[in-house]
Amino acid sequence: MLDTADFAARLREIIDAHLGLEGPLLPILHAVQHEWGHIPEPAIPQIAAALNLGRAEVHGVVSFYHDFRREPAGKLVLKLCAAEACQAQGGRDLARDVLKGLGLTDFGTTPDGKVTVERTFCLGLCACGPSAMVGDRPVAAAKAEDICREALA
Repeated sequence: MLDTADFAARLREIIDAHLGLEGPLLPILHAVQHEWGHIPEPAIPQIAAALNLGRAEVHGVVSFYHDFRREPAGKLVLKLCAAEACQAQGGRDLARDVLKGLGLTDFGTTPDGKVTVERTFCLGLCACGPSAMVGDRPVAAAKAEDICREALA
């Protein structure tokens, strides 16, 4: 849970540090997510007010860009490529098997909060798909059993 006074003060610092930039919304949102691991809902009105934007505009940007999270991610973020080249090389099967192996029915975070599985589009490993990103490590020719073993370790 966010301490309201500390949260508001830190958020104000982040906003103030970016106000001088041209088009500060995205840098502010990135900094907020870096600070808390997601974009907390209470941040949206304060960001909107500071930038003279509507709350809906800020919310629209947060919901449009896939890299912004509205909930904290798991300790390990696992990204599975859903681009055409990986799909042609078994990407759908990889996603199905990884989700099943982690006990998920769809992309999201495991109930224990350890792993978040996300779709991504192109990891640059098109010639050796399907590909995945396990934390910060790219995986070519990914196999569901290997990914699940590493994610659950």
